[in-house]
Amino acid sequence: MKKSAPRNAFYAQSGGVTAVINASAAGVIETAARYPKKIGKVYAGRHGIVGALEEDLIDCSKESAATIRGLRYTPSGAFGSARFKLKGLDKNRAEYERLIEVFKAHDIGYFFYNGGNDSMDTAHKVAQMGEALGYPITCIGVPKTVDNDLPFTDACPGFGSVAKYVAVSTLEAALDVASMARTSTKVFVMEVMGRHAGWIAAAGGLAGKGADAPPHIILFPEIPFEREAFLARVKKTVERVGYCVIVVSEGTAYADGRFLADAGTKDAFGHTQLGGVGPVVANMVREAHGYKYHWAVADYLQRAARHIASKVDVDQAYAMGKAAVELAVKGHNAVMPIVVRKSSKPYRWTVGHVELAKVANVEKKVPRDFITADGFGITEKCRKYLLPLIGGGDPPPYKDGLPAYVRIKGVAVKKKLKPFKV
Repeated sequence: MKKSAPRNAFYAQSGGVTAVINASAAGVIETAARYPKKIGKVYAGRHGIVGALEEDLIDCSKESAATIRGLRYTPSGAFGSARFKLKGLDKNRAEYERLIEVFKAHDIGYFFYNGGNDSMDTAHKVAQMGEALGYPITCIGVPKTVDNDLPFTDACPGFGSVAKYVAVSTLEAALDVASMARTSTKVFVMEVMGRHAGWIAAAGGLAGKGADAPPHIILFPEIPFEREAFLARVKKTVERVGYCVIVVSEGTAYADGRFLADAGTKDAFGHTQLGGVGPVVANMVREAHGYKYHWAVADYLQRAARHIASKVDVDQAYAMGKAAVELAVKGHNAVMPIVVRKSSKPYRWTVGHVELAKVANVEKKVPRDFITADGFGITEKCRKYLLPLIGGGDPPPYKDGLPAYVRIKGVAVKKKLKPFKV
């Protein structure tokens, strides 16, 4: 019986990038090379799924082994990511048909989609469409999101590093404020990412332990914002401690669901564009109490800070890419590898997997018992969950005082189809 020839694989990065998403890419590419009888070449989409739709593919075999290894310690999306949400199969079938057309033209039999909730939904739909069109495609999700809001997995690759950055930054900024509070700044506000889930804000709580240790206030999306209660807590903290450090999630909202920082616009996924809750909160404090303040928005810095990445996070990111390929060659389809916690102290974990249908468009929020009764801090249970995820250092190599990050050549695969307008 004649054995089937190996089919090519397509890898794409999706949504907001992280300090470790490229480690997952390295895991996919290096592991695929170990299965030459199953997988031919690995192509990557230039700017994610947009690259697939436009047949703008990168031939990963043209990159050196050193460059692929270097992805493990290089932040951001080396192949380019995109905030582009494919509509439902019933609303825009043409996009899914185009994907299958491109996959067919380049003999692609495996699709590895590295992203969050929306991306897992897309991977699931592509698997369905391939089946419907008579072109079976193995679709495996590769988890990624700094928001840590994918269900089933103990943590999402990308989160551990942003959590470490936020915890360290909160600690260092708090020391600065404490040293100046007698005659200068009394309130410091740090805004962090997190639209509906406050995992990153919670990580700020690792900076200190005890009633008077900063951060003194954490504002979570999960806890409705009450202006008077918040301002009273700020005043009491300044009077007792001498200063107040606040970590606020960008998605902090009032009880009626209105974001404190609603900018009045939508992003490419249809989400409300948030316009900076840090200054909103800081000005609220100034107007009520007149305290001198400073605020900072961690923004891209928190998710790009590979120099301070968690080793646990890097290892898990690579492991998810590796496991995605291993699941594919074993015949699994429409699944996502996950991190399974075996113990917290010492932290031990292994790799499992879950069906994409169970993950797609589902958000994992911070449990109420991870947040203190007053809604302004984290509990010991939350601390025990978070601490292992920021464990260990994994610094990149340095040259002339700067990280020696790699850049891909990005050699394009020759196009075979008519142009498609995205």
